[in-house]
Amino acid sequence: MTYPLGMSHMKKRTGIIPVAALMAATVAIGGCSKSPEASATLPAASAAVANVTDTDVTEHVKTALLQNESLKGFDIKVVTLKGDVRLIGVLDNQAQIDEAIKIARASDGAHSIHDELTIRK
Repeated sequence: MTYPLGMSHMKKRTGIIPVAALMAATVAIGGCSKSPEASATLPAASAAVANVTDTDVTEHVKTALLQNESLKGFDIKVVTLKGDVRLIGVLDNQAQIDEAIKIARASDGAHSIHDELTIRK
């Protein structure tokens, strides 16, 4: 059989390439237990409660943020996925950001806190 230029050697290795690709994928997935963003997360203070849903966590965090005097009036978006809480918004100073993170960290079911809060310029 005649193969296009450069194809003859590939035909001989078809059994090796899928195995090598599978091994590389396994190493890549297994070797990287954290996403690049995970290094920027802050661990939650308490262990997650098994029966707390993401919706519950989001509501707990939002309610606590709204009840805090120094954070009232700020639009802080709270998104929870599998216990990972993402805080998004613009605040006036670092003390307010620290307070928001502290509140989120104390919420039942929060595994980690992703701080995407910024200071108003």
